[in-house]
Amino acid sequence: MRESTREPLPVGEPGPPEGAGDAGDSRTRQDLLSSTALGVFRLNGQFLAISEELAKPAGLTAAWWQVLGAVLREPLSVAGIARSMGITRQSVQRIADLLVAKGLAEYVPNPAHRRAKLLRPTEEGLDAVDRIGPGHAALAARLAAELGDAAFAQTVRALERLAVALDALEAAAVIPGPAASDAP
Repeated sequence: MRESTREPLPVGEPGPPEGAGDAGDSRTRQDLLSSTALGVFRLNGQFLAISEELAKPAGLTAAWWQVLGAVLREPLSVAGIARSMGITRQSVQRIADLLVAKGLAEYVPNPAHRRAKLLRPTEEGLDAVDRIGPGHAALAARLAAELGDAAFAQTVRALERLAVALDALEAAAVIPGPAASDAP
């Protein structure tokens, strides 16, 4: 994305009117897409840095915590974790193997697929995630106080809508998706 010569839209500025079709609207939409992507990239960096700090006292990294967090509710295959997190199967495989080697997770048989085992946390892994809880709760409370509860919930809904919209575009082959080798 190249830098625009136009002034960026102020935060909260509405997008182009529905059905408008001139070239200016197209440029505005491109600017909105670029601003959204850059904002999400910045947030990703911020969340990774915060996650590293929260996970450190529990003996985890942000990546380890992310993979363990994906399997807290139910065991998942490596490919299932990758799909839910939007990252490559290979990077999840590397982290899952490290978690297993450290005794924080274990592979269990997958009744739906003989070769694709499921990953689940061990008691030690669950304990490590539990140790993150107080810092996580404190940060959530501070962020809610900064944003306000309603705006915090609205932010979550907006991000969920964005993810669903991008999933729909990917499913319609409008944007490229994960490589076929990342399946099951």
